Amino acid sequence: MSNLTRRNVIRLGTAASLATLARVSAAEDAGKKTGIALLGLGNYATTQLAPALKNGRNARLAGIVTGSPDKVPVWQKQYGIPDANVYNYTNFDTIADNKDIDIVYVVTPTALHPEFAIRALKAGKHLICEKPMAPTVEDCTRMIRAAEENKRTLQIGYRLHWDPFHLRLMDAMKEKQFGPWPAIDASDGGRMNDFSGYHAWRVNKELGIAGALYDLGVYAVQAQLYSSQELPIRVTARSWTERKEIFNQVPEHWEWELEFEGGRKAKGFASYGKSVNYIRVETAKGRIQIEPSYGYGGQNGSTPDGPMDFQHVPQQQLQIEGQVDAILSGKPSRVPGEMGRRDIRVIRGIMAAAESGKAHEFGNFE
Repeated sequence: MSNLTRRNVIRLGTAASLATLARVSAAEDAGKKTGIALLGLGNYATTQLAPALKNGRNARLAGIVTGSPDKVPVWQKQYGIPDANVYNYTNFDTIADNKDIDIVYVVTPTALHPEFAIRALKAGKHLICEKPMAPTVEDCTRMIRAAEENKRTLQIGYRLHWDPFHLRLMDAMKEKQFGPWPAIDASDGGRMNDFSGYHAWRVNKELGIAGALYDLGVYAVQAQLYSSQELPIRVTARSWTERKEIFNQVPEHWEWELEFEGGRKAKGFASYGKSVNYIRVETAKGRIQIEPSYGYGGQNGSTPDGPMDFQHVPQQQLQIEGQVDAILSGKPSRVPGEMGRRDIRVIRGIMAAAESGKAHEFGNFE
């Protein structure tokens, strides 16, 4: 597959399973919002997802799954969660008997995604998995198969697919509004100093896998792919560390270059030591740019036609509403598990190239 249009992205591997898609029980109860349980109550769940669900048009926070008993009373008081909808990681599988919960949203460190995703799917729940999808391509495949076997949906938490700035970029590139692109540059990084508490897992190789490459690099990889609207042929990469006292398990900085047909290239960068946040696409008629690009506080963008005149939107809320709509309607998701697996394939290629010092050939993404 040489072209990756928005339509093709949506179709990636979903046609067969979605044809027999089971509707969530909430769809049968007119006016009732779909019940979602958050699995993992870290910083992102606390500050972004839970507030988004509180304001959701078609979804509500119905339950929680946590390994921290001290968090339970706080969440119950704030969101009115009944005792019957509170689970820990040991009794989690009994969620299968809970008709009040239709979807599980996995928000743990990356290494734990496959286990909890597969358990949720086997329990008969639809799944939203936070990005990046999983440590390896093989893990992603196991998750996808579990969704197919249990006739449930698997979607990835790619919120920017509901952001107007990034949608404008996707549409412009899909429709080639400004001609062909000769070069792309995508970077996401922040100089982080505190890796305690909520952030300790990020520099732990077992949990965070490759540090900034997984945590932030997935945004840059996504931007490169929906800007190019194609799949890369090969990648070259390197990684390095300056603050070795902090980064003794994972590199501090990652840099890579994806190569596409015709020798066109897309540069990428992810870092815990340098603050950068942009996607820049050179086209025949000028630059398309979003900077800042990936944060929660709003974007700023332009095309060769001028500034992108959009207001900031509640990304997580729109994301979850869109994902629930896909489940209720049986329509393909914008962000299926196959998309998540594709991105992990690219990220693992970056890691392989950095380790070998040679170009990594991707071969057939199918």
